[in-house]
Amino acid sequence: MKVSRPDRMPYIEIFTDGACSGNPGVGGYGVVLRSDRKEKELSGCNPMTTNNRMELTAVIKALEALKRPCRVKVVTDSNYVVLGMTSWIFRWVGNNWKNAQKKEVINRDLWEKLLNLSSLHEIEWKWIKGHDGYPENERCDKIARTEIKKCKRKTD
Repeated sequence: MKVSRPDRMPYIEIFTDGACSGNPGVGGYGVVLRSDRKEKELSGCNPMTTNNRMELTAVIKALEALKRPCRVKVVTDSNYVVLGMTSWIFRWVGNNWKNAQKKEVINRDLWEKLLNLSSLHEIEWKWIKGHDGYPENERCDKIARTEIKKCKRKTD
């Protein structure tokens, strides 16, 4: 007999991409959340931002969408996000948010938010090469670029 375990955390795959038209410039992000056979897309834009801020925002928005603690696999083409969350952030926190050059960490506001959100989940961070035939990455890129176009139309 199979017994259901209410304490078992759901497994979610998160695919993200951020994009910018100009850097800084108009930015957009795209997210695909997948649990079993269910999928959900998230997207948004910012009229003046950077590519790195959009990459971080995509992951933040994805994690904010989770209603309870989960086992999560975050798949992104952003080495900035993956290295930041698996290596750099521990030094930054230990150095009072200073980087190796003793300067303030760029995008600290988003890093702090991402660190807080990630502490709620068990996360595996996976980097993939962008524009290399990964369907979910291409999908997220398309979503992000569509958001940029929408944002540009709003500001014209």
